[in-house]
Amino acid sequence: MYLAIDIGGTKTLIALFSKRGRVLRRVKFKTAQGSKTFLADLSSCLQRFTRFHISTVVVAIPGIVQKNYSVLFGNRKWDGIDIITPLRELFDCPIWFENDANLATLYEGYRLAGRTVFLTFSTGIGGGICENNRILEISNDFEPGHWVYSFNDKELEWEDIAAASALEKNYHVDYATNLRKKEIMIDVANRVSLGLLDVIKKYHPDTVILGGPLGKIFKSYSKYLPRDLKVRLKRPKRPNESVIYGCYIYAKQKDNGLESK
Repeated sequence: MYLAIDIGGTKTLIALFSKRGRVLRRVKFKTAQGSKTFLADLSSCLQRFTRFHISTVVVAIPGIVQKNYSVLFGNRKWDGIDIITPLRELFDCPIWFENDANLATLYEGYRLAGRTVFLTFSTGIGGGICENNRILEISNDFEPGHWVYSFNDKELEWEDIAAASALEKNYHVDYATNLRKKEIMIDVANRVSLGLLDVIKKYHPDTVILGGPLGKIFKSYSKYLPRDLKVRLKRPKRPNESVIYGCYIYAKQKDNGLESK
């Protein structure tokens, strides 16, 4: 069995997978602001899984991972946090760390032909790049949300134009998924197109998957995107669970001795 841990900014999800990819158990808890409280919560929840025979553990980190450990932990001031020690105390098996966007990309691009770019439009714009069921090295430096564009007579980063949070602020709604009017969808498509065209030009993907809250309303605005993109555009298979299922794919690859990069 494989144990997947998705550490998010607001919640942490732990899932136990069978080797065939079926979720056998899952636990979710609020991600605490403080690292000590978080580690205590994590250790407490992980106790529920110690009675199972775990062959591989994969931890999804919202930050930069180098040498199989997190060195920058997203927006949390958790640099230097020791996650691996409590895991090793509980599980006698290989433990792997990977960036959460990379894992979401691995799952959403799994078994798709050629190169896949996964874009997630949420608080910001992130994502990753995979090819032939492998995360590419260039995925670690993939930060299109920070590309700058001229929009409404201002120089703004793409995520300040097209992220779900930017749309919610602009249209005064709690959730971007509530947006539906035709004129708004045309505007969403224009905002998404700004960076999408450059992503395609720079990385030459065969498929682009648009995730996050904008993935849930993909059908509403995708009809207004440019028609000559020469790529397949798709919505995610599991908009809310791409990361945790990416942990499963990554664990399976590591268990079989395959390199993901």
